[in-house]
Amino acid sequence: MPVAHDEAFLARAIAAGAGDEPADLVVKDCTLFSVIDGSSVKSDIAIVGDRIVGTHGSYSGKAAVDGQGLTAVPGFIDTHLHVESSLVTPFEFDRCVLPHGVTTAICDPHEIANVLGIEGIRYFLDSSLQTVMDLKVNLSSCVPATAFETAGAKLEIEDLLPFKDHPSVIGLAEFMNFPGVLGRDPNVLAKLAAFQDGHIDGHAPLVVGNALNGYLAAGIRTDHEATTAEEALEKLAKGMTILIREGSVSKDLEALAPILSSDVSAFVALCTDDRNPLDIAEEGHLDSMIRRLIAKGIRPVDVYRAASWSAANAFGLRDRGAIAPGKRADIALLSDFEDCRVAQVISGGVVIGKDTFERRTIVPPVGLDSVKVSSVEAAKFDIPARNSEADVIGVVPGKIITEHLKRTLPVTGGKTLADLNQDVLKVAVVERHKGTGNIGLGFVNGFGMKQGAIASSVGHDSHNICVVGADEQAMAHAVNRVIAMKGGFAVADSQGVKAELALPLAGLMSLEPFETVREDLEHLRAAARDLGCTLEEPFLQVAFLPLPVIPHLKITDFGMFDVNKFELVDQG
Repeated sequence: MPVAHDEAFLARAIAAGAGDEPADLVVKDCTLFSVIDGSSVKSDIAIVGDRIVGTHGSYSGKAAVDGQGLTAVPGFIDTHLHVESSLVTPFEFDRCVLPHGVTTAICDPHEIANVLGIEGIRYFLDSSLQTVMDLKVNLSSCVPATAFETAGAKLEIEDLLPFKDHPSVIGLAEFMNFPGVLGRDPNVLAKLAAFQDGHIDGHAPLVVGNALNGYLAAGIRTDHEATTAEEALEKLAKGMTILIREGSVSKDLEALAPILSSDVSAFVALCTDDRNPLDIAEEGHLDSMIRRLIAKGIRPVDVYRAASWSAANAFGLRDRGAIAPGKRADIALLSDFEDCRVAQVISGGVVIGKDTFERRTIVPPVGLDSVKVSSVEAAKFDIPARNSEADVIGVVPGKIITEHLKRTLPVTGGKTLADLNQDVLKVAVVERHKGTGNIGLGFVNGFGMKQGAIASSVGHDSHNICVVGADEQAMAHAVNRVIAMKGGFAVADSQGVKAELALPLAGLMSLEPFETVREDLEHLRAAARDLGCTLEEPFLQVAFLPLPVIPHLKITDFGMFDVNKFELVDQG
């Protein structure tokens, strides 16, 4: 909950900082690390309310945390993520991620907005006032992302403006419709104009040269879609802050680590974008990125600066990002500095323990009946034969960018079939918002499955039901189970469902604790491997196949979509 910084608070803060009266909380005898100059000193840290009031000295307080043997660094800031992609509610995300040192998360409720519109954004804003971590919100800019798919909602500038002054709102979220920006679409210009005085988040995969200049001329200043050092360096040179991303599917740390030098670390930050509870349990969150970057030989001051100070500055959060008097009391206490092992967390002056989360007021879930489609028959996944080679989506492991492949596929009885010898499966998107009956059909390479199907109601960005399968009957079993669960993941073979995870909140999030979701994901991964799937994270990979703003070939409920040409593929 926000703390009022009135005259009475300021008087207490000044008095405690000056040593004239005890602080509310003191971290005693820690090693204080500076992300400004890289120095480490023995010090107490004095806190009043949610604010640091004293460092580089000895303080007394009404309560104390023993910092002996621990290094204090600023709380980490995840600069871009979708809480929905963690598959849990904002409250379970809070409980899952805060112990990893993430005290600020900047989220785009784009996924729930595409399903529920204003209701979804309001749910996130209400939740942001109750989480222990500071959950900031960028208002979703592109709902729907394109006109070539069926979404559950459409948001124009008039829908967003009432939320602009909400205390959790920073600005406008990732502007994915870069063709609309470059084409000066009137609706796009209206959104951009309304947020010129705030932050506008970028999303510009492979946009370079003069096209990038035009995109940045709109006042867009950050990007998390650079996948090569060359692309990132051009964007840095043109004034963008680069957000190095390492999620469950999009893994760009290896490619972008070389750019994180002392020269540019003030203009580089970290983000996860989409990371699920199983990966968080196995690897960590931003703490995992930090330890991997340091292990690559990058200076700790540059890494910890990117994780805090640089992130805060990029998003206009002037009250945080460093451990210094006057800054927000967001602190990660590390038992191992170079390996980034978080022993204790202080968020807004609150020492995090199990009882901390029990004191929150939980906002009731919304969108529990968002799947508005009847069951489907296997025959709906038949693909008529065509004379030319088939267009095939080529999955690139660890990337949401896909290839546009051409393959000659077997034909029987006037139907084009999957070809397991070429690792070509069927892919379909079943519209689930408005009962249109739309089913987009196509082919995908790269899953390695020898049988069965995987279906998901998480299908970026419009979140229709996407299914990948080796046979039509398994595809029907998987899709129908997702429908029956009112959203979720399902793995099936021709006989029936083998594993599942219900995601009834907007068809995107579980109502269960993150520990339960983690266990269900383990079962789902095992079931996918039993089908022969070779992808490390197949479910989010399925979820990104319908993302028609990321090159090169995708699929929507309208059919196969050529992102480069920004048009549907003629499959006649």
